[in-house]
Amino acid sequence: MEFGEKLFKLRKEKEYSQEALAEKLNTSRQAISKWENGQGFPETEKILMIGNIFEVSIDYLLKDSVENNEGNEAGYYVSKEMAEGFLLSTQKTAKHIALGFGLFALAFEPYLIMGTNSMLGVLLIIAIAALGIISFATLGFDQGQYSILKKEVLLFDSNYFKELSGRYEGFKRKNSGIMVIGACLLAVGFLAFALENKLEMGILVPYYPVFVFLIAVGLYISVRGLTILSAYQLLVKNDEHTGRFGFKLKQKAKKKFEEF
Repeated sequence: MEFGEKLFKLRKEKEYSQEALAEKLNTSRQAISKWENGQGFPETEKILMIGNIFEVSIDYLLKDSVENNEGNEAGYYVSKEMAEGFLLSTQKTAKHIALGFGLFALAFEPYLIMGTNSMLGVLLIIAIAALGIISFATLGFDQGQYSILKKEVLLFDSNYFKELSGRYEGFKRKNSGIMVIGACLLAVGFLAFALENKLEMGILVPYYPVFVFLIAVGLYISVRGLTILSAYQLLVKNDEHTGRFGFKLKQKAKKKFEEF
């Protein structure tokens, strides 16, 4: 069975019209018709996308002797548009998460400065904590469409992967110093509280608001940087992610479930 016949068969099984498939592949109906009639052949990126859409291996699409076997799938092809959308979404998410944690830490400031006997202090605590909750609540749900990136072995166009790897290294260089500062701020803040709690000398108590502020800033810097960095690592260092025991265990469980 040739590629065109396979494409026609898969399209009919999914009950897609040529127009519907063309829209998913960002191409024309005429192109789909030519491929199915053996009058043309899609470029590599389109073939990978077709494999994703119909959940078949690339070998199955390209080789006449290969049967449709889901176990032969090499992985999930990630287009440039999808990868860029994931990174952009993560940057927005990271900002909201980091701000939420920072505000929750900062909510202790009014208590340390004014105490709970002050109505203004109580109102400020509530207001700052509420802003933290709002920051988390406005995260959005667009990350859901990218959940598959954490569940599959990822495939990329080689040229785009080189570009993405370069940006990942650039991000690490530019932000490593900032993330170290964030970690230091957290360490100083928490260490001060730990020392005062152990020594009970009261020397550091007047400076508690300063330490809380350092913790809040440190949380914002660290959480934001680590969240974005983890997104890059998921794409660029995907072999490490998929090589972990937990990932392999999930894949085996998924396969057993599908077989059952």
